[in-house]
Amino acid sequence: MDSYEYGELLKTLQNKCENVAKILNPQILQARLEEIQTLEKDENFWNDAKRAAEIAKEKRKCERVLNTFSSMKQELDDALELYEIALNEEDSSTLELLFESAPDLQEHIQKVEIEVMLSGEHDGSNAIITIQPGAGGTESQDWASMLYRMYLRWSERRGYKVEILDYQDGEEAGIKGAAFIVKGENAYGYAKSENGVHRLVRISPFDANAKRHTSFASVQVSPELDDNIEIEIDDKDIRIDTYRASGAGGQHVNKTESAIRITHFPTGIVVSCQNDRSQHKNKATAIKMLQSKLYEIEHQKLQEGSTQEKSEMGWGHQIRSYVLAPYQQVKDLRSGYATSDTEGVLDGDIDHIIESVLVQSSAS
Repeated sequence: MDSYEYGELLKTLQNKCENVAKILNPQILQARLEEIQTLEKDENFWNDAKRAAEIAKEKRKCERVLNTFSSMKQELDDALELYEIALNEEDSSTLELLFESAPDLQEHIQKVEIEVMLSGEHDGSNAIITIQPGAGGTESQDWASMLYRMYLRWSERRGYKVEILDYQDGEEAGIKGAAFIVKGENAYGYAKSENGVHRLVRISPFDANAKRHTSFASVQVSPELDDNIEIEIDDKDIRIDTYRASGAGGQHVNKTESAIRITHFPTGIVVSCQNDRSQHKNKATAIKMLQSKLYEIEHQKLQEGSTQEKSEMGWGHQIRSYVLAPYQQVKDLRSGYATSDTEGVLDGDIDHIIESVLVQSSAS
């Protein structure tokens, strides 16, 4: 990198910072923060505990976003000032240090840009992730289990906690389905970009003739809703079944019918929970899962202006392709981001893919 290239990089990063400021509008956030601080001084403010808790949560979010934005802007301003001084004084050693740190500066600002942009109503919430294999029996069930492991590893890498809600083993290999909550800051904001059909191409380990197979699995992501958000579900629209817990989610395999499965007739959504010994608690969690999925469907309808509720799981509907043979590549079909590090991706190193989708969606 030379002086001209570094200067152009700084211009690009400045444009990013300005775009974030337009979306974020820090002046309005600061005004709201001052308004909240005034409210807190009112002696009657804490009488309504629920309202006070909601406003306190909003205050923390405003403070976090403003601090994050300020740190990004300050880091960029410092780099620009140091660059101009080194350029004027022909300080080659300082310029060289700036050039060497340019990738770190670029990566850091992009991460901050994304975090600041995760300001949607539920971006800060926990994420409920459900994985279902497509048609194809063992092949697709094995692919679903690979995705399940990928998201567990991704959660671990980010320091998120995972609570398994449902896990059903496949007959020969893989899983028939799994559902879990990813808990942590902006978990839903990041995970929401994984919502869709994932396609795998590989030499099948289950084919004696070593032929190449294509498998599909769907990943559904919805926010864990706060208790103050009510989604009405009519009793006549659902069927509740009980069954014996099994697999990784079962606490007491084949002893009592504590596991719950709820089918929602109008949408065809099926949710299951078997992570607790109590049938009552599993039912409450399953209802919450269903509410989250229904909320996400309505949210998508509003965004897309569509009445379509569910995409077919197959060709033409996938969001990402994972090709392990005849070459190695993972490519996201929305952002165009591609990498040959298939092993790393399947081990949970998917932040760059997620960020490429978030950046692309914020620019559109």
